[in-house]
Amino acid sequence: MNHKAFFNRIRESRLFWVLTAWSVILGFNALFIPEFFRIAIQDGHLYGNLIDVLNNGAPLMLVAIGMTLVIATGGIDLSVGAVMAISAAMGAVLINPAPTDKLVSNEILTRNATNTPLGIIVLATLAAGMLCGLWNGLLVSRAKIQPLVATLILMVAGRGIAQLITNGQIITIYYTPYFWFGNGYILGLPVSIYIVAAVAIMAWVGVRKTPIGLFIEAVGINPKATYYSGISAKNIQLLAYTFSGFCSALAGLILSSYVHSADGNNNGLNYELDAILAVVMGGTMLSGGRFSLLASVIGAMVIWTFTLSMYALGVPANALLAGRAVLVLLVILLYSDRRLMKRRSKSADNQNKSDVITPDEKLDLPRP
Repeated sequence: MNHKAFFNRIRESRLFWVLTAWSVILGFNALFIPEFFRIAIQDGHLYGNLIDVLNNGAPLMLVAIGMTLVIATGGIDLSVGAVMAISAAMGAVLINPAPTDKLVSNEILTRNATNTPLGIIVLATLAAGMLCGLWNGLLVSRAKIQPLVATLILMVAGRGIAQLITNGQIITIYYTPYFWFGNGYILGLPVSIYIVAAVAIMAWVGVRKTPIGLFIEAVGINPKATYYSGISAKNIQLLAYTFSGFCSALAGLILSSYVHSADGNNNGLNYELDAILAVVMGGTMLSGGRFSLLASVIGAMVIWTFTLSMYALGVPANALLAGRAVLVLLVILLYSDRRLMKRRSKSADNQNKSDVITPDEKLDLPRP
């Protein structure tokens, strides 16, 4: 077996560098923060930093899954954080037992009750997110607005829409069944982990067991060639942005359930940047093309492992963003090294081909 070829094949995998970055962080924690790996069982539920990475990172993983498909088409979605805020606001308003703006007693406002059945709340929340994604998709695919500008519009306006929905207030949620999405457990593990797994499997089946994944990559690599192949790039872009809105709405549902409130200003804040970083760390090029959903999910886990590690070391929250930037820079440099090696290997192959002497050259005969 050719070990060098085997090792090169592993290095070429999109999972290699992001897993390497995760292993380095976990190795650092093993040396300096051994309690990071401590897992306890309380009331039949698993607790610990590793469980927190999965539970707290669940919204980011969901957003990263949607963002991966958008970036693979050559686009970008800056509105995911605002869509999370809109969805959270929608859910909180539908739960609120106080009708409209009428003044009610604190006893009514804080009771464990809802104005709307939970199933309808979930459907309305997801529908709001998908509607936002559809809007972005229409602007990009039909109106031909640059993805950066099109999604920037909703990124700015979305916070205002969330404020309008909540009437400019932070709505605290007291309806306990709603907490199940962010704080519930199934077989000892947080419910949010199962939600991420379900969405990831659904997305993987959709893009790897149907032609959709191939169409997405084709649109990202060469939209013009895709058009001449009879594939509707417009519909593929529309699908990707709508799915991103669905993922963001689900992330907003989990986040508002976890923090028991809806805040139009702060729900989902900076998630668009974290999601882009997770996707880039997963090896998906911002120019579009080939992608890996699993690598993007692991990229989100790397970000949250790093975040919780810094908290465990007592690093202030203000300095955390700078540390996260350094982490992303190191991973991107590793990818740059990989691409540089690929280019060198390709150049070497071309050089070897040019060095091959044709029979005519051996005989020094004139070419026809």
